[in-house]
Amino acid sequence: MNKKRQLIRRALILISFLLFPITIFYFSPYLIIMGASEGIVSGSFIMFSSMFVLSLFFGRLFCGWACPAGGLGECAFMANLKQAKGGKADWIKYFIWVPWIALIIIMFIISGGIHAIEPLYQTKDGTIFLGKDTIMHYPKYGISISEPWTYMIYFIIVALVIILSLATGKRGFCHYVCWMAPFMIIGTKISNLIRLPALRLKSDKDKCVKCKACTKNCPMSLEVMDMVQSGSMKNSECILCGTCADVCPKGVIKYRM
Repeated sequence: MNKKRQLIRRALILISFLLFPITIFYFSPYLIIMGASEGIVSGSFIMFSSMFVLSLFFGRLFCGWACPAGGLGECAFMANLKQAKGGKADWIKYFIWVPWIALIIIMFIISGGIHAIEPLYQTKDGTIFLGKDTIMHYPKYGISISEPWTYMIYFIIVALVIILSLATGKRGFCHYVCWMAPFMIIGTKISNLIRLPALRLKSDKDKCVKCKACTKNCPMSLEVMDMVQSGSMKNSECILCGTCADVCPKGVIKYRM
């Protein structure tokens, strides 16, 4: 068992959540639409594009090691450790994702295409009137939550993640409504299809003693032992967190490139 690796992973994902007030606009499904309506490639556009490209080689590693919503979801484990059902319900996020992507494309078409690239789009840019003829300009600092009212957006997302985790089980938000996951799921499927060298989980079912420690500890509530027995560790909901590998007493599951 490798407890140290999981301690590092949990620390990283918790830090990512603590930084969420700074980074939230870079994961915003709304700002990317707002930017597209002005012909601007925003920070969220760049972030989501990067998730897709990186998933070709690293699958959903981001979800397991760096996602702020995932960090909050795992904090909710303290209140609810029941397994999320998943299955057909996992398709709910695509009914959100497909119209959203279509709307982004439509906004870019209406605005006449891409006119500018602004990674710090909408991250603090304005003016303060200090007197009748005195104006001070705000520069773009890259910090998302820079005014009190913007915390409302933050708390709405936090509430959504917590409510879904408590109501549906472990990482319920990731399973059912996450707008980021499809980018990486599609990238992973393309990678598998064209057989790119990529980070994967591999298993040796002959060593498996069927203790089910991997299944019980999976943050995504996957039937990991069944995956081991089938000889394939491929699952679109696997976030490559490595928990199954690190709790296995026989070292059945390992990371491989």
